[in-house]
Amino acid sequence: MALLRLSHPRLLASVASAFIVLAATITPAAAESGSLQRAFAAAASEFGVPERVLLAVSYTLTRWEPSLAPSAAGGFGPMQLVDPAAAMTNGKGDASQPRSSARHERGPTIDMAVAATGTSPGRLKKEAAQNIRGGAALLAQYARDTVGDVPSDPGKWYGAVAQYSGSDERSVALGFADAVFATMRAGATRTLSDAQVVTLSAGAVTPDTSTATTLALVDRKRTNADCPKEIKCRFVPAAYQQNNPSDPGDYGNYDLARREADGLDVRFIVIHDAETDYQTTIRIFQDSLNYVSAHYVLRSADGEVTQMVENKNVGWHAGNWNVNMHAIGYEHEGFAIQGATWYTEAMYQASAALSRHLAAEYGIPLDRGHIVGHDDIPGPTDGFVAGMHWDPGPFWNWARYMELLGAPIVPTATSGNVITIRPDFASNTQQVRDCQGSGQLVSAQPTSFVFVYTAPSLSAPLANDPYLNTGGTDCANDWGDKAVTGQQFVRVETKGDWDAIWYAGNKVWIYDPGHTRTVQTKGIVITPKAGRKSIDIYGRAYPPSISNAQLTRYSMPSGQAYVAYDKVRGDYYEATTFNALETYRLHMTPTEFYLIQYNHRLAFVKASDVEAIGTP
Repeated sequence: MALLRLSHPRLLASVASAFIVLAATITPAAAESGSLQRAFAAAASEFGVPERVLLAVSYTLTRWEPSLAPSAAGGFGPMQLVDPAAAMTNGKGDASQPRSSARHERGPTIDMAVAATGTSPGRLKKEAAQNIRGGAALLAQYARDTVGDVPSDPGKWYGAVAQYSGSDERSVALGFADAVFATMRAGATRTLSDAQVVTLSAGAVTPDTSTATTLALVDRKRTNADCPKEIKCRFVPAAYQQNNPSDPGDYGNYDLARREADGLDVRFIVIHDAETDYQTTIRIFQDSLNYVSAHYVLRSADGEVTQMVENKNVGWHAGNWNVNMHAIGYEHEGFAIQGATWYTEAMYQASAALSRHLAAEYGIPLDRGHIVGHDDIPGPTDGFVAGMHWDPGPFWNWARYMELLGAPIVPTATSGNVITIRPDFASNTQQVRDCQGSGQLVSAQPTSFVFVYTAPSLSAPLANDPYLNTGGTDCANDWGDKAVTGQQFVRVETKGDWDAIWYAGNKVWIYDPGHTRTVQTKGIVITPKAGRKSIDIYGRAYPPSISNAQLTRYSMPSGQAYVAYDKVRGDYYEATTFNALETYRLHMTPTEFYLIQYNHRLAFVKASDVEAIGTP
């Protein structure tokens, strides 16, 4: 998303996590030069880059996809040529005020590709073959920078590949080069979203690591990561610095704290996907002008973990400061719309091992009210709801993840009206549309959600969230008409293969043939107190003195009931000045709130407005 007027560092909050953007669709190479495979071959020949190197760099960055919206870093196309103006910058998810307009431009940029190829910025962004030419031209330039020419031996391109990463962090730049060379050795074949097949043949290659010695790389890596012993883990610090010397409130990329000694208990683990590759995610967090951070970043191929923010500090990732205050955030390498292409078993295993470790350390319940996706996080106020992110998206296997946590989603009750969404992932094959990219239907594949309908019929309209006002669509990012594995609802009625549930203030329906997509479970059920026509819904649980505005398009009418996870006191961590931990203050109130499953997202209601009607 190109931001013409940049917001305060703490305005939004998440990295690279399935951003709502206006996508510049990359034209498939099939329409330009016969196929994407031939486009790689032609660009490699034109600029003297070994084809294997070019293919492996692109695969590591994007899995060769030609139809991606701008990534979290503002990268376009198969070679992720960066337009800094298109980068998504994020922060706390709270106050709004001006901030620094300066931008750091690392890595292969559109402007550099224009200079190297003479091609217009628009074509480099929108045409896959031109995008690949731009990437090849810059790789050739980096080879001349590192070894003085464009060698035919792929091994001599190690330094150029490291430079293409755009990072000055030694472990990140060289890690990217290592990943690219591992891809060359292993080979790869993919059928892309537009049905093209691209192949990189496996073959022996020995990287000449000496070609990277001329790069000005810095080693910030530390060994004090908070990780379980069984996973590969390191600590590479995110940037924490003041951006505007005259404004101590303009800084990035996280807030200092003393969790949990300062009263800020850690309640949530938030699962994100990065909407970019591993090393670019790390690079984003190392630039304080991006106003964003997560505590951990996980690599797709092998589950390697990089911790970037100490867990005692508050990362800027969830888009809701009230959640950030109490959360630890993970960014998983990849793009949500590509699903299992990036969500590997190695990544699931490492992520779950980390969650088990941190849940034990902080006493975090292993349920879907506390192990949540970014798409579960409520918008804090009206202006934020429509723009909240939808990652990790429909293809994240929540059932598998909860099994790995040792908390499988299984029946826990034989009576009562609480149900938990639990379709069989492998057989729940559905199509969704890439409405932020190509606009096309994504190939049918296993999903973790069920559609929510306005009536018990597959021909009935899908549910419409009043903040999205889509009318209900098959778009992957339309969270308003989807209920996700692990989410709990109160069942109101059953008609044949259909279950009615309370959802966002309405009675809606899910198709549940033979009760195979839900399981009956226990849960705390809350409903408006007697005499109340309806009660307010909140996106955050703040003290009244901190302007805890309700979400005006939502309500809980009398007679409806929802599942609650926690009863918590309203609080607000005031941290507004750079590097002044001694001045930060935790505001508390006796007012209590229930955290509830309201629709696709969580929400808060005042405990004084509701009554618990049982724990069936």
